[in-house]
Parts: sequence; structure tokens; C-alpha cells
Amino acid sequence: MLKTHYDIVIIGGGIGGLMCAWRLAEKCPDASVAIFEKGEDINNRRCPIVSGQAKSCMRCKSCAIMEGLAGAGAFSDGKYIISHEYGGWLPEFLPGQTVVDYIEQADRILVSCGATTERFQPDDALKKLCLAHDLHMQQAVVKHLGTDANLETMRRMVDQLRGKCAIFTHAEVTDVQADSRTLVVRLPDGEHTCTAENIVFAVGRAGSGFFSAWCARNHVELHNNQVDVGVRVELPAIVWEDFSKKIYEPKIWYRSKNYGDVTRMFCFNERGQVVTENTGGILTVNGHAYRDPAKKTENSNFALLATMRFTSPFREPIAYAKHVASLANLISGGSVLVQRLGDLEQGRRTDEKRLHDSTTRPTLRAVAGDLSLCMPKRQLDDIIETLHALDVIAPGTANHDTLLYGVECKYYSARPETEDFELKGYSHIYAIGDGAGFTRSLAQASANGLYLADKLARGRI
Repeated sequence: MLKTHYDIVIIGGGIGGLMCAWRLAEKCPDASVAIFEKGEDINNRRCPIVSGQAKSCMRCKSCAIMEGLAGAGAFSDGKYIISHEYGGWLPEFLPGQTVVDYIEQADRILVSCGATTERFQPDDALKKLCLAHDLHMQQAVVKHLGTDANLETMRRMVDQLRGKCAIFTHAEVTDVQADSRTLVVRLPDGEHTCTAENIVFAVGRAGSGFFSAWCARNHVELHNNQVDVGVRVELPAIVWEDFSKKIYEPKIWYRSKNYGDVTRMFCFNERGQVVTENTGGILTVNGHAYRDPAKKTENSNFALLATMRFTSPFREPIAYAKHVASLANLISGGSVLVQRLGDLEQGRRTDEKRLHDSTTRPTLRAVAGDLSLCMPKRQLDDIIETLHALDVIAPGTANHDTLLYGVECKYYSARPETEDFELKGYSHIYAIGDGAGFTRSLAQASANGLYLADKLARGRI
């Protein structure tokens, strides 16, 4: 039952919002806390493709992969990076050791909810091999929760929060009236309002558009972050197992000789699956990897994306990335494309026969096509050059039958002006996580949520 007033309202039920609520329940158990999540309850999040009910995206009204309680992270492959060196920009606002301390605190919470304790350690020998060929591998202690185990961990976390705070799903916040801290919430039975002493925007990637629009209406200055556009690479798992068995995720960047652009290899999924994501009606690709041996495949996949930072007067990097992805949807007839690397280099389309003849069998039912018809030449040149550079340290990466799915985008939300995560000019209104451009990983989003909760608890709400 919706109350008329709360001590704190958290907009968004992703990992950052859940961690914030968890810490508030620990430190301020008498405080009234509500989470408003516009998507499904975690127990009702079922993607028709993942469940085997459909072979291609059905464009559900609410994408079960991207939206719902526990956020997009619930259906990620669950990589947890225990480092401040990558995974977001929190070290620009907090000391690096503080970030790591909060990441470790969040990990202990996840372990208490059933997450694995296994950790992959850095490997200097592999880093040296990369450096010998002008490839630069970032290193950190990494945990792989697994898409399946990660979902169960999130479910246990949510179950433990029920009763400690009010959780509303199918609850879309359509506006926040900043001066009175009044929230307008659309629930299944109609529109409601409530007030809050403190409001936390924890909207995640799926809610970044709403948050940016709210900031623009309320004259909160925003700063654009980078945008990454590229492909999801799929190949036989054996090609990269020398890396994946030791460090799990090879996270490597390369500066192209042709343009001087940085291309990043990351989001590695050993023996995983390529999946479709629906963000605001635009289909892109991503990767999953399960801990259950029965769900593993013969392939591994990873993102290979070219990083772009736009300068004045252009201020819409997210719109740019979505436009590129929408072109792939248009060309594929409402789906995503897949092309063999050899066909791309030979300037020809991959058709169904060529895809059928591929020695790398696709794990996602995508439309065979030509990525050069939708992706800018510069980004494709960067990707092809990088694949051949990676082929030196992992022979087989640039094989003719390596599959490229497109388009994959990682766009990072515009960051608002804040003072210790409080929106500048608006007391008691805060922003955290991926949707506000502070983080881009489970670990740092979790840390951001815990840090803000401690700040609120010190002020006694």
C-alpha cells in the first residue's frame, strides 16, 4: 500500500538501489524506505528467448533482460570486479581505497545471499605477452557469478529486503517535483503521488533517458560520457582458454595504427551465449555465461567496441549509438545482424548458406547480413584491425568463420552536477549508479549504493 510520505524513496530497483536499501535497513531500521521499479518483480522476469518460448526478440513491452527488479545486472553474466581501476568513474569522486572497501562490503552481502567466493587473480605473464604486441590488458581480481547463479543471488537479496522496505513493481515514476520533493508514480491502478524527505535516482541504463530529460527540465547541468559502438564476437572457446582459465576475463585495449582510435575487448563470456537486448525498442546484442555446466556452449564471446568521445557542438552521443543500432534493426527486418569476419573482409554479405557452412555455430538466431551497411567505416576498420592484433596472442581470433553480431553499444549516461552525489541546487535529491554516469559495473554500482546509504544514515535520514 502506497503511503503519502517516506523518509527515502529510491527510483529504480537495480543493484545500486538494492544495496542502498539494504544498508539503510541495517543502519536505520525505523526509517520508511520505498523502492519504485517500473519493470517486473524478479520472480516474474522471463525472457521468451531465454525460456525457449521464442527464437527471436518479441519486443515485449518491458524487456525482461533490461528492466525489472534487480536491474539489467540480474541477467548479466555476473562479473564482479574488485578494483577501482575500471568499471566506472567512482574514483573521480571518492578515494580509490574507499571504492575498493565498499566493493568488498557489497561482495560480502552478495556472498551472504549465495554468491560464489571463487576469485580469479591477475596474471603478469599474460599481461607481458600482450604488451609485447602493443596490446594493453587491464588487470583486477574478478569474480564470475554466472548468469544463472547471479539471478538466484539477486532473488535471495530481494527476498531478504521484502518486509524491511516497501518494494513496488510496475511502478513508473513519471515526474519528480523537486521543490516539494513530490513523486508522481504510475501504478497498475492509476496515477498516485507521494512525498519523500530524500529521493535517490538509481535508474540504471534503462532509465537514463528519463533521468536526463528530468535534469534538462530542472536545469541540472549534464556532462556527456563516452559512447562505445561495435560488435559481439563469437568463436570457439578453445581459442581464448589460455586466458579465460587463468583470469576469466581478458580485458584488452588496442590503439589502431590507422586512426589512433581505442578499441576495447571486454565483457568476455567463456562457453556462453550471445543474447538480444531491447532498450527502448532498439535491439542490440550482449553476452551471457552460466555456471551450470549443462548450460555451457562450445563457444566464447566478447564485446569489441570502438570508443568515441564527441566534442562541441554535438551533445547526443547516446542518440548516435542508438541510431547506428536502429540501422541494423532496419536492415535485418527488426532483428540483429550476424556476419562472418571473412565475408566482411571480402566485402560480401553473409547469407544463410554461408552462415550454415560456418565452422563456428551461432548461439543466437540472428539475421545473416552485412554490417558495413549499418556501421560507420571507421569503427569497422578499427574492429578488423584489432581482431588481427588479438589474433597474434590468441591464434584463431581472426579466422574466416569468426562471427560478428551487430550492433553492440555501451552508452554511458550523461553525468549530472553533484556535490557528494547530491544534485547541485537540490538538497536531499541524489543520483547514483550507471543511469547517472558514475558507474558501469555491478561492483561500482553496488559500492555507490552503499556509500550513499551510509551518508544518509550519518545524517539520520
